[in-house]
Amino acid sequence: MQSGTLELVCPAGNAAMLRAAVEAGADAVYLGLKNATNARHFPGLNFSPDELGASIAWAQQRGVRVFLAINTYPKEHNCSEWHRAIDHAAALGVDALILADLGLMAYARERFPELRLHASVQASATSAPALQLLARRFGVVRAVLPRVLSIDQVQQVARDAAPLEIEVFGFGGLCIMVEGRCSLSSYATGEAPNHQGACSPARFVSWEEKENGLEARLNGFLIDRYAPDEPAGYPTLCKGRFRVDGEIGYALESPTSLNTLDLLPQLKQCGVRAIKIEGRQRSVAYVRTVTQVWRRAIDALTANPERYTVQTAWQNELARISEGNQTTLGPYSRPWK
Repeated sequence: MQSGTLELVCPAGNAAMLRAAVEAGADAVYLGLKNATNARHFPGLNFSPDELGASIAWAQQRGVRVFLAINTYPKEHNCSEWHRAIDHAAALGVDALILADLGLMAYARERFPELRLHASVQASATSAPALQLLARRFGVVRAVLPRVLSIDQVQQVARDAAPLEIEVFGFGGLCIMVEGRCSLSSYATGEAPNHQGACSPARFVSWEEKENGLEARLNGFLIDRYAPDEPAGYPTLCKGRFRVDGEIGYALESPTSLNTLDLLPQLKQCGVRAIKIEGRQRSVAYVRTVTQVWRRAIDALTANPERYTVQTAWQNELARISEGNQTTLGPYSRPWK
């Protein structure tokens, strides 16, 4: 990666996704362990300690950095599991830890002062003073901003929090909650995403064939109903369809993907250091396609900033794998202001 270019940070939900991201042009990958220390704690995802060590070595040999997400919040009685995860990551030589909990930041700073720390989006730090506190007290060198800020707000935070690096989400799923504070899933299941690591844990999910369509439920709650030929999504409360005032629709959030290709020059001009792709729970094909498209876009911007244009082919490829085959600029664009 050339000095001054945007770093492309891609998801690696398992070893196959990691390989796809690296081969498609990622500058860095982020991943998690097979336990509640990361916020994508789903069956079939993430890495055992042995897998993590081998994957770190494989990626680093190819010039790709590896960031480990330990981005959930321990409780008083189980901090040791999170501490062991930090110890293990440091021993294996990860390039950075992505942390949300302040106590874990303090632990990592004290035990491993040379280890690079990134503030997770789950830390919900949306202002320059908050980021400066993390940098001053815990040595945080980069922060992933929550997906609630406009482009103007990103610019202000990046300017006022310098020299701390700023990473933003460029593509993938959106979250309507203030990140790090979601309570919808725990309302339905009793398990909080910020402690157990999974929004809509798989063991609470069920699909039932009914006369009027396929019903998707979360711990017994009806989240959506699909017609026979309609694609069925994973049931999460925020993206379910509900009856409100006699009409059925997406009451909280429509299934759609964030896509900021059009804003790439502005994000770089704002001082953003890295673009993050959401999707550790998605497929290998998703990771490969998104990484390839964003690699081409960032390279085009780097080569000729004045003539950067978003190619129709890029948008078509991304639309094909987006939630609901739709994309949005999300909070980045607020034309009503």
